[in-house]
Amino acid sequence: MTKKFQVIDRRDFLKRSALGAMGLALAPSLLAKAQEAGKLRTAHIGLGAMGMEDLKAIASHELVEVVALCDVDKNALVNATSLYPNAKTYADYRILLKEMEDEIDAVIVSTPDHTHAPASLMAMKMDKPVYCQKPLTHHVTEARAMKKLAEKKNLVTQMGIQVHSFYDYKLATLLIQSGIIGKVHTVRAWSPKNWGTDQPTPTGSDPIPANLDWNLWLGTAPERPFKENEYHPGNWRKVLDFGCGTLGDMGVHIFDTPYNALQLDVPMTITNECRQPTGYGFPENNIVTYEFPATPYTAETLKWVWYDGPGAPADHEDLKLPNGDELPDQGAMFMGEKGRLLLPHFQQLPRLIVDGQYKEFDVTPFNLGAPVKDYAGESKKHYHQFVDACLGKGECSAPFEYSARLTETILLGVIAGRFPNQTLHWDSKKAKFAEKEANKFLGGKYRKF
Repeated sequence: MTKKFQVIDRRDFLKRSALGAMGLALAPSLLAKAQEAGKLRTAHIGLGAMGMEDLKAIASHELVEVVALCDVDKNALVNATSLYPNAKTYADYRILLKEMEDEIDAVIVSTPDHTHAPASLMAMKMDKPVYCQKPLTHHVTEARAMKKLAEKKNLVTQMGIQVHSFYDYKLATLLIQSGIIGKVHTVRAWSPKNWGTDQPTPTGSDPIPANLDWNLWLGTAPERPFKENEYHPGNWRKVLDFGCGTLGDMGVHIFDTPYNALQLDVPMTITNECRQPTGYGFPENNIVTYEFPATPYTAETLKWVWYDGPGAPADHEDLKLPNGDELPDQGAMFMGEKGRLLLPHFQQLPRLIVDGQYKEFDVTPFNLGAPVKDYAGESKKHYHQFVDACLGKGECSAPFEYSARLTETILLGVIAGRFPNQTLHWDSKKAKFAEKEANKFLGGKYRKF
């Protein structure tokens, strides 16, 4: 039987979430008790491929106790429970949070993109620190709401962008900020991944697998029939209602270091060269051009060009390497007054290029130690940083104050894909486009499920 549903305005939901949070602001802090006890009790929402990685990495911290596991897929729950048999299990994150509010200290959200904000905001209303996978949200309004709520309640937060804590990326940040290539005027970044599709909306329906609660998987997204191999478990990133395309998936990782190194805010203009919208999936190829206002590390304006999909990036003089070398499969190139800096993604050190030749540089002034080979260990650092911050031992490097702005930048490019080859003008203070027709894509509707 198809369940009846109501549609509520997403902005109303976010407003209610914020108001609810204000009412809880003076509640006794369970986190303070966790800090006193020296143990962090965690709840994990979403246990698919990335969710299991998040679960294992968080739980690898010696002071973490996994007390709750939640997934709409029974198979995922079985896999997770085999590792943490003492944890309570749930299919619905709302029931988990309500029933275990006094038994959990922090929440990890590793669901598909469209559920990031609903689950995170509910946890944040309850004064829970949140580790949320990237991209932080599915919509710009959600990113702003999560940033605002985290600031208002002074919550420990971290976006799941593990490379932010890697040696290679920290080194690139320090090199750029040291002025090794002078002020940067252009960044070009790319990924040939293809989280897009040109197919129309699927018709018909398939039997819902016995292990899957399809209504809960849809969550706040519009209701639609289940189709095998279309959404769950792996293809939802391609679909407008659930994911954010290649830009949302890989762009967050590859944008992160240039965005952080150059201390960027959100862009002034965005243009996406892509096919016309189909109303179902993201374009297979995107060339997104952003213009950012100046920072201490950029020229008067910064041009940023993103390429994705099969064949990316397009040939460009800025991307030619010495000795006829091939570009890394994914990465970013900084263009500055004195030269270029290539940052592969990932597990490769940045390369300095001056006058068409590679040039060596000295890393010792940056006090990063020797290049790290244990990337699994580096990834764990990002998770453990969150746990330590929850226990009052340090701070997070990718809190929502930062990651919401990065996500907003990414999502503005995603929205521009609905207006191919048209330049959109973004007013950050008003949180609106000058092009009124684009503003309806900043948020959306939540289905009551």
